[in-house]
Amino acid sequence: MKAVIQDRYGSADVLEFRDVDRPVPAADEVLVRVHAASVNAYDWHLMHGDPVIGRAMMGFRRPKAPVRGRDFAGVVEAVGAGVTGFKPGDEVFGEADGAFAEYVCARDGAVGPKPANLTFEQAAAIPLAGNTALIGLRDVARVQPGQTVLVNGASGGVGTFAVQLAKAYGAEVTAVCSTRNVDLVRSLGADRVIDYEQEDFTRGERRYDVVLDLVGNHSLAEFRRVVTPAGALVLSGGGVYEGGSFVGPMGLFLKRRLVAPFSRHQRLLEISARQSRANLAALRELAESGKIAPVVERTYPLSEAAEAIRYLEVEHARAKIVVTV
Repeated sequence: MKAVIQDRYGSADVLEFRDVDRPVPAADEVLVRVHAASVNAYDWHLMHGDPVIGRAMMGFRRPKAPVRGRDFAGVVEAVGAGVTGFKPGDEVFGEADGAFAEYVCARDGAVGPKPANLTFEQAAAIPLAGNTALIGLRDVARVQPGQTVLVNGASGGVGTFAVQLAKAYGAEVTAVCSTRNVDLVRSLGADRVIDYEQEDFTRGERRYDVVLDLVGNHSLAEFRRVVTPAGALVLSGGGVYEGGSFVGPMGLFLKRRLVAPFSRHQRLLEISARQSRANLAALRELAESGKIAPVVERTYPLSEAAEAIRYLEVEHARAKIVVTV
């Protein structure tokens, strides 16, 4: 099969489009013929081996998982001996390393039926970004109707879902983005939009019940300043920051862990997002009911997946970039 392979860390130039053996599903896995896969900051971080401290898990000299890509949507080709919930021919979406390929093997617990009202390209845009936003707002921040929520990085892959989810939960949403993305995030339902090129939200007078940060472009003290005394600051390390750092977003996380025990009533939190069939089912229901809709800015063929990641990195893509197979 054709796949996008990485044998060493570096820029998008290290990615090669070549033939590899088709994977064989383990007992608890599903083999999916991929129709579409989406690009995430996750792929960029793995490609660069960034932050360096993360190579203890990613692989010291080269990625442990050589095929890039994480999100996918496609059709079940075969199932492992222990899988009972899927059969060949089922249309599915989910997460697994190695999605930039004609076939991918995924744990059956990280796969769910594709939303019936979405194309494969749209469905592939949901799993990682949608799950991160879902966990951050529903499980970590526990957003309630009537609360005020600020999303920093509202035009990115996770941010576009976070704005829609916060509105679905009944919150008043303030979205922070660049000038060119103001209309986009407003169309997603944001009640108020802050153009960070014109205004620094951390210097304003407004305070929010929940601040969801998806960028990491301010200090912990600056973020805390705009959170209400009993509010929640939720950090996510998924942004595309400047390469070459040793700890990357983990530095902000470490500061949070040091300060959190002394923060009194403010909740200082971080997202640990693990995909599950239950979360995919929740995202499917939200998509089918029209409460969330993936925003796809561009699509690329599988053979140009390196260009798709390069665009994400260099052009600071809005919403989602999708690779079609």
